[in-house]
Amino acid sequence: MLKRIETYYDAVPRSSARAEEFGPLTLFVQEGQGWPYYARPALGHEGEVGVGAVEAVRARQRELGVPEAFEWVAETTPGLRAAVEASGLTAHEHPLMVLEGDGVAVPEPDGVAVRMVGADDPALATAVAAPFAAFGAAPQPGTAERIAERIDAGLTRLAAALEGGRALSAGQHQPVGAVSEVVGVGTVPAARRRGLGLAVTAALVADARAGGVELVFLTASDADVARLYGRLGFRTVATALIAEPEEA
Repeated sequence: MLKRIETYYDAVPRSSARAEEFGPLTLFVQEGQGWPYYARPALGHEGEVGVGAVEAVRARQRELGVPEAFEWVAETTPGLRAAVEASGLTAHEHPLMVLEGDGVAVPEPDGVAVRMVGADDPALATAVAAPFAAFGAAPQPGTAERIAERIDAGLTRLAAALEGGRALSAGQHQPVGAVSEVVGVGTVPAARRRGLGLAVTAALVADARAGGVELVFLTASDADVARLYGRLGFRTVATALIAEPEEA
């Protein structure tokens, strides 16, 4: 299962990024505008990763003006944490969760319609913006258009909880063959504690299963959020690590 997830992690950025190889590490670089990617272990690499390789990638990230970020699975590449921390980065642990069965349906919240959002849907712009608003941010210009292109290409599936035609919560799953990851689920602050994020996640799970996805997974931000996803049938199978410079 973790090998399938590793293969997915290597494949999914390649639809919009180029890959630069640094021995045991691969740096994904966004082509054009869009959310910047990260570096991760090269697919199939099973040996140790030295500090020198990490520092070479960080130098390239600084040259490109992108975040000095690394993402990987602790159980798959156990030695990478020591190397990134020796280079001065801080690693953060997050539960990596896999769906068991078809998922658990949740009641639709009162007064809210939870559904998939298409590329030409009038709710697309607010569905794209809602997860950004959840973290006090706004999408870059052109983000909705890029998401629409990905929906048309079958690379992204978008679900939202709508009230009066406006998205209060939204999220995506990104299918690659029979594997998909649920990502970017967020609820605008004023609509929290109504179960909207859980309902959106359930809709994404149902859509993935209906589309023939066999392995659905996600990364929870922390143990409390992992317990919520557990209500939908997800269980923790490993630890996802994200390393970046410590905030000043």
